[in-house]
Amino acid sequence: MSEDKIRLGGMALVNGVLVHGPTSWACAVRTPDGELKVVAEPKRVVGSSVRTPLLRGPARLVESFAFLPRAKRAVPEAVFPFEGRRMLGTLAVTAAATQVVRRIRLTDSLRELATALLSLAPAVLSLREGALAAYHGAEHIAIGSYEHGEPRAREHERCGTHLVGPLLVTTAVGNVAASRAPMRYRSAARLGATVGAVAASTEIFSWMQRHPETRVARALAKPGHEFQHRVATAEPTPDQLEVAEAALAACLELEQRK
Repeated sequence: MSEDKIRLGGMALVNGVLVHGPTSWACAVRTPDGELKVVAEPKRVVGSSVRTPLLRGPARLVESFAFLPRAKRAVPEAVFPFEGRRMLGTLAVTAAATQVVRRIRLTDSLRELATALLSLAPAVLSLREGALAAYHGAEHIAIGSYEHGEPRAREHERCGTHLVGPLLVTTAVGNVAASRAPMRYRSAARLGATVGAVAASTEIFSWMQRHPETRVARALAKPGHEFQHRVATAEPTPDQLEVAEAALAACLELEQRK
């Protein structure tokens, strides 16, 4: 990405795309009657100013989710990936399965790795629902083409799927350590392990972005790229790409006013 480009993130919706920059967000959806609806607003919570290692990752994660309730109120037609009875049912089943796994006689490391893998089930299911994977591809194409100044494919080097590998490992390691804490401190230890895993994973991801040509970075990025290509994205239709480009343009318009 060239230095003069605004750094953007995004989220695919079941019926649209949400794009956010350092200080603004924009949501574009295709309504049931086929119309394109776009809303853009400044962010109320900005975490990108946090520069301290291990704190900046969680701060940016909070920033990425803080505006979602406002986006839903501004665009009630938007359908988020985690909405719907099927998703709620999957979350419940995953939680029950996790408790079963914790009672099975396994080594601590295998048990925690199994529960970490189970936690991915809701996300994988949501990506295979309806048009979500195609809108995910449209989001990547729109943002990637803007950042690189040329048409890009549906895989993006900064997609959150690249966090899956590091997050699985750091979560398993953190939970193994937390499981050895005294019982009265174990819940707090698990919470600390979760926050620590997110912090460590985002630092690893940041390092991958700064050193993309190294053998280690390429190896770490490979699973995320393959997951994007085979599961998490699909080729969008021209109508879906139009929605993503509308969200991108609206977000950039606000950012460029700063």
